[in-house]
Amino acid sequence: MDKLIIEGGARLQGEVRVDGAKNAALPAMAASLLTDEPVYLRNVPAVVDIRTMGRLLDHLGVSVSGSRENLALQASALRCCEAPYDLVRTMRASILVLGPLIGREGYAKVSFPGGCAIGARPVNLHLMGLEAMGVALELRGGYIQGRAKRLRGARIYLDIPSVTGTENLMMAAALARGETTIENAAREPEVVDLALMLNKMGANILGAGTPRIVVQGTQRLKGVEHEIIGDRIVAGTFAAASAITRGDVLIRGAPAAHLESVLQKMTQAGACVEASAEGIRVSASERLKSVDIQTSPYPGFPTDLQAQFMAMMCVAGGVSTIRETVFENRFMHVAELRRMGADILVEGPTAIVRGVDHLEGAPVMATDLRASASLVLAGLAARGTTVVSRVYHLDRGYASLESKLGSLGARIRRERG
Repeated sequence: MDKLIIEGGARLQGEVRVDGAKNAALPAMAASLLTDEPVYLRNVPAVVDIRTMGRLLDHLGVSVSGSRENLALQASALRCCEAPYDLVRTMRASILVLGPLIGREGYAKVSFPGGCAIGARPVNLHLMGLEAMGVALELRGGYIQGRAKRLRGARIYLDIPSVTGTENLMMAAALARGETTIENAAREPEVVDLALMLNKMGANILGAGTPRIVVQGTQRLKGVEHEIIGDRIVAGTFAAASAITRGDVLIRGAPAAHLESVLQKMTQAGACVEASAEGIRVSASERLKSVDIQTSPYPGFPTDLQAQFMAMMCVAGGVSTIRETVFENRFMHVAELRRMGADILVEGPTAIVRGVDHLEGAPVMATDLRASASLVLAGLAARGTTVVSRVYHLDRGYASLESKLGSLGARIRRERG
């Protein structure tokens, strides 16, 4: 298993470019199932989850080709409508093929998805919405089977604003008969990006980015060329890396408009944040100050940056309170940060972080994608050597992170195992 070896204490300086957003590219790839014409995606990140989705689409009969950042997909002749367990078990986003397959083919058999163990993330909202659109569902042997001659428009209320639930139902509704309204829809930029792509394919979607999305179904969608938005979570991770090392980093391609809640908290913590057409510049010359955060759906503070922010607060002056409201099991990085000398008390969904003068390098183990990023950040700021194992989690969402941090002056290397 690969490990990252980090010699802490280096101040990060320079420029780094943000790749396309994994969480926007995955639904965009699934949307290729909605048409038999070519779909061209640009600015696709070279991460493991993208390769996993590519293998799944190839299994279904989609032609997948392209270079490092550009993909060409064409679902002209699907060979099957089954997403098997072996291809789905490592990535929860695999559920995104369910809506498009039923919308186009009238049938899908998809294994219940797997992925990082940060919480239940049930698919009941996807299923409830599809049932409202006329899908006959059967859950058997770990698989979801859905059938519908043709989907019909419906009024759907989501109990929570699920991102993948909103995306799945939006894609299904694009080929339904009549009008579909999704209330309490997720407002994330990745949802907006998918709606923009679908509209370019001939869909009629209004309200993306608001709690109410209206989709007028159409008989057929066409091919499209679409550029994926920049990854706000990767950008936020680089911003935290600069702040925690008292560095000075320009993050090119960072979508500042998608990070307002994060950048506001970083400013409150004492970092200097400058947003421009080039990207976001983050610098810090003094010790950070403790700041309280509470995660919530967009436009609130993103749960996917909670662990990275906690790493910052571990070495900030004062006491911070971090409340996690999105996933019930997203403090698994706490035990590993404590191994490095962090002072963190967890009380239910709340972590109380008392900043220490410094962290000490130690062997630590990644438990999920964003937890692994927090351990890397802690290692950058720590005294001595930190060894982060199980970095396959990191590779799911960060492309060549060690190389990009190294270009900024970090002393970090990968040890193959």
